[in-house]
Amino acid sequence: MSEALTQILDDVRQEYLQRMQESNGAEPYATAEKLCHDRLFIEVDELAVMIEQDPTLLAARSGELILNKQESVNPAVGVIISCNIIAAAMEGLLSLAVECNWLELGDDGSILVDESEMQQQEYPILADYSHSEKARENLTKPGQSLLSVIFNQAEEAFVESLQKCSRDAYQKALTMSSEYAVFAPDELAPLVAENPLLLGLRGDDLIDDDVFEGDPPAGLIISTHLTRMLLHQLLELAVSEGVLSVDDHGHVIIPQDEDVPTLH
Repeated sequence: MSEALTQILDDVRQEYLQRMQESNGAEPYATAEKLCHDRLFIEVDELAVMIEQDPTLLAARSGELILNKQESVNPAVGVIISCNIIAAAMEGLLSLAVECNWLELGDDGSILVDESEMQQQEYPILADYSHSEKARENLTKPGQSLLSVIFNQAEEAFVESLQKCSRDAYQKALTMSSEYAVFAPDELAPLVAENPLLLGLRGDDLIDDDVFEGDPPAGLIISTHLTRMLLHQLLELAVSEGVLSVDDHGHVIIPQDEDVPTLH
């Protein structure tokens, strides 16, 4: 686990103990839920550091963990990851509540919670995943970004491929964008660390629902957007090379024998 995440979870645990001791053990579930939602929607730059230290966070899925209705339909990557952190923290705090006799276990081993505490709340999300000071600093530095290096390599390979054979330019662009821009979590984490704004991306119906049952991993949402970005760049390059054309509106004309792709 990320050192930064371990520290914040330990801080939450200590604050939970303090609150529960002050209230003489009242409302252990509601107290844990409110505390986790207040503290663990982690700001974008801090969350990017945690992901760099622990790329497996990018495997998180939203499931039914997002209690905020506005975000639950089309959540940002940062929200998905934070809600999974909240779920893990809740599990730990409720186990602590059992140890301290603030909650009891049922005959089947499940934690018993008073029904009055289980009324679903909608918690505001105050973290802003659309603004990153770290991204501003990194992307204004001289030299190429990590993502630019990858995209430039893809463009060079694409042009070389077109020079050998200009046929099937669209299919080549589609194949090459997938080869260069579909990342495993450990490959994606440095890109997130360099540009935390990637955590503000949303699924936006770009991913085949049948493959992931409408609940794709957070990292795949980022990868899909990057794949789409690279595909557009390669198509523009194909137009500049004269192997594809654009219509009156400036849109690339896809050859009629080509299928419009669904990214998955």
